[in-house]
Amino acid sequence: MKPLSRATPATADVLDALLTASEPVWGLQLVKATDRPAGSVYPILERLERLGWAQSEWEDATDRRGPRRRLYRLTDDGAAAAPAAIARARRVRAVRAASVERTAGVIA
Repeated sequence: MKPLSRATPATADVLDALLTASEPVWGLQLVKATDRPAGSVYPILERLERLGWAQSEWEDATDRRGPRRRLYRLTDDGAAAAPAAIARARRVRAVRAASVERTAGVIA
């Protein structure tokens, strides 16, 4: 597994949704769970797979109507590393938010 070069708030949200899922989830579920646009979630999933943090497979269900769904889950290594990556991304976000608040206070 390769390290994440950057853990954005959107990446943290996707990791959190995958980490808390009790079974593999399809992309649209992650879009809804994270309240992030598909144009953000799917590239994150692709990057997580490429780095070895996540795995995906096509759904086997043949009794369901509609197109097949791609199911995603964290790898064992990804699940182990996800909490630290989530915490790091949220710390960065908090520091940036505090900086913006301080700057806004100086300007006001």
